[in-house]
Amino acid sequence: MWNGKIALVTGGSRGIGAQIAKAFAAKGAHVILNYCGSKERAEQTAEEILQAKGSAELYACDVSDYAACGEMIRNLIEKHGHIDILVNNAGITRDGLLMKLSEEAFDAVIDTNLKGAFHTMRHLSRYFLKQKSGKIINISSVSGIMGNAGQANYAASKAGLIGLTKSAARELASRGIHVNAIAPGLIATDMTDAMPEAAKKKLTESIPLGRMGTPEDIAAMAVFLASEEADYITGQVFAVDGGMCM
Repeated sequence: MWNGKIALVTGGSRGIGAQIAKAFAAKGAHVILNYCGSKERAEQTAEEILQAKGSAELYACDVSDYAACGEMIRNLIEKHGHIDILVNNAGITRDGLLMKLSEEAFDAVIDTNLKGAFHTMRHLSRYFLKQKSGKIINISSVSGIMGNAGQANYAASKAGLIGLTKSAARELASRGIHVNAIAPGLIATDMTDAMPEAAKKKLTESIPLGRMGTPEDIAAMAVFLASEEADYITGQVFAVDGGMCM
């Protein structure tokens, strides 16, 4: 059990982030659910964790804001004394074909998906270095490996996250800090619910295992990477995608 461990999950209000938070809490960790615009969903997730006899709290912060991230990390360290696990899950989409994609849409996705992860890692790394331990799990995407038409900004952010993961892993490994990434495939979340049925059907047909994944599939990998069983793994990207990008 992870009693005494503190886990910060960004974008923890719903979907993959919420399921990771629930899975960590079930292991005994105290989970901090970071959210930005989904307070009600964050409160609902926290309530579900508490009803299951887990431990959770909420923290509102826009991870695209460097200073706000610094304040969040300082406040949480002051309150809890340490953070043991960081999951960078916060992400947005602003899809559009390259020839029509606005600079604003490109920047918004990069600022949240990629810079947001840099912000939390940058501010938390000093504390991880002092305690000579820490697990960082970045939620990338198969789009960052394969690319995806209509998602140049999203794919670029997720590919950048893979580079950030590998570079940070090399820098921090000697101090007992592990940095890995998970690349989900087509996962049943609010994001995919908004897709046209025809598009979902076509994508599902391209998956060798023949189905969409679930947030639980991603949470299971996150639990493993945050556990002692993964103590000899760092700098890796794990595609949880039903064979989509093999």
